[in-house]
Amino acid sequence: MLFQDFIKYVPKIEKEKLLETEAHAKMAPLERISFLKEMDYLEKEPREAAVLMLLYPKASQTHLALIVRNTYPGVHSSQIGFPGGKVEVEDRDLAETALRETHEEVGIPPNKIQIIKPFSKVYIPPSNFLVSPFMGISHEELSFVPDLDEVKSVLEFPLALFLDEKTITKVKMTTSYATDIEVPAFMVEKYVVWGATAMMMSELKESIKNSIQF
Repeated sequence: MLFQDFIKYVPKIEKEKLLETEAHAKMAPLERISFLKEMDYLEKEPREAAVLMLLYPKASQTHLALIVRNTYPGVHSSQIGFPGGKVEVEDRDLAETALRETHEEVGIPPNKIQIIKPFSKVYIPPSNFLVSPFMGISHEELSFVPDLDEVKSVLEFPLALFLDEKTITKVKMTTSYATDIEVPAFMVEKYVVWGATAMMMSELKESIKNSIQF
């Protein structure tokens, strides 16, 4: 979709009611849904984090930015996700966390990004983080500069492919709560995007589709 066409729908996306559980469930393994229903994650006093779902023009077409994390000791090693990270004491709010982390991880300064709206929070059991996703847009083409200590590469996902149901598949995975289970996932280039990131993507996708009446 041309970016000049996409931005016409942004005010409607901003007002769109979030689907939360309904949208998350489309990309969550059944085992995870059952797991989360059986527990109150607030009792675990999760740490807070924020990520940015950044949409921007590339060759006039609307794209969504994802990152491939480097290999390191930790539960999110080598995973695909959105730029973002944990809240720091200097952050005024969660939106600032998302913007600061995006600047640190992929080199895009906050003044180039307009925050549109917060999306539904997602709890991540293995790391005990409660993650707040924010949709943001940039009106200009972006040159990403990954922090090579944290980010292996940036994936630029065309919105047309993101909205295409053919990009959704099912793969066998071993997770923190089950072994060799089938999980729904997005295919982005050669990468499989599943779990919390896929759940966030699902809510973003449904909000955009409802707004542009795909």
